[in-house]
Amino acid sequence: MNRKLLSLALLGSTILGGAAAADVTLTIESWRNDDLVLWQDKIIPAFEAANPGIKVKFTPSAPAEYNAVLNSKLDAGSAGDLITCRPFDASLALYDGGHLADISGLEGMANFSDVAKSAWQTDDASASFCMPMASVIHGFIYNKEAFAELDIKIPETEAEFFAALETIKADGNYIPMAMGTNDQWEAATMGYNNIGPNYWKGEEGRLALIAGDQKLTDAQWVAPYEALAKWGEYLGDGYEAQTYPDSQNIFTLGRAAIYPAGSWEITGFNAQADFEMGAFKAPVQNAGDTCYISDHTDIALGMNAASPNAEAAKTFLNWMGTSEFAGIYANALPGFFSLSNHEVAMEDPLAQEFVSWRGECESTIRSTYQILSRGTPNLENETWGASVAAIKGSKSGADLGMELQSGLASWYAPHK
Repeated sequence: MNRKLLSLALLGSTILGGAAAADVTLTIESWRNDDLVLWQDKIIPAFEAANPGIKVKFTPSAPAEYNAVLNSKLDAGSAGDLITCRPFDASLALYDGGHLADISGLEGMANFSDVAKSAWQTDDASASFCMPMASVIHGFIYNKEAFAELDIKIPETEAEFFAALETIKADGNYIPMAMGTNDQWEAATMGYNNIGPNYWKGEEGRLALIAGDQKLTDAQWVAPYEALAKWGEYLGDGYEAQTYPDSQNIFTLGRAAIYPAGSWEITGFNAQADFEMGAFKAPVQNAGDTCYISDHTDIALGMNAASPNAEAAKTFLNWMGTSEFAGIYANALPGFFSLSNHEVAMEDPLAQEFVSWRGECESTIRSTYQILSRGTPNLENETWGASVAAIKGSKSGADLGMELQSGLASWYAPHK
């Protein structure tokens, strides 16, 4: 009898132990509350099917509150196992504070380029602390019906671009480009850092600026402001007071022919516009020039250094490096493109147009995001104002370059 009871006890403990082992639940912190349905309906079921025994919960915060909520949870020891990472300094601060683990050794990291990983590494690239998820690509979205009506071909050079704008303006039925300067950031993000890489040669110029080998007064950094100075006459009456939502509405209502864009607009524009859209990349200065695109590292996922479920978290992060995850994420959120080396077939034609440029051009990231905006004045924010000033014509490109260089040199040692 005792032997039988012992056997039952052992059997019970085995069953309980198996249940406990299968009951690992990972919690993901994120600011992307718009993606809740995507995670619940597509990403999590796909992972759980391939990894029985690991459950996943996606628990986003409001975007504007994310940093504060996350920091409070980390300080209280109640943060999730996996943490969605913003690019560069915000996530680097979490790593330096001991909140994100070094995941350099994970197998999945082999599927990402140095540029893809750069937004979530230490300055010397010795440690990586987030698995890259997606980037956004800059270019121009256009109204195909307007272009056909006015017999405009896709501009490939800067001269062709301004000729197209002039044709649209002369016709008078469309505003040539929908972009305002009220909110400032668009002028820098969809203006300066959209067209600029073709001048400073992408990563070559960006890294040279960080190293102090190039300056913001150099011709390749001033020229994009001089190009932006020509935009003002094509943005329509009252562009100075026009907000970002205003510009979105003007374009999707069919009132403008071109929209200086980030690929994140695709889903919203698909839902709002009743005309066919296309996209073209930032024009080069001369036919045959190498083209460069802003393929900006936007979002990643890291592991809470204090997670009690580290092995399961690593399993999830490695799965994020697979072609399966890349395909699910990129097609569920067209315009947020996988940063992995996997070939991903895009179902959305506009998204496919954007991502096809990776095979034609050299990719880079926004020039101000790594290292150069840590001090005061903040170069990213200063670039907002400078881009607006260029478009309005209130300052010359040369003067803007001198002001920005002076500000950077005031705190950044390689430029002193």
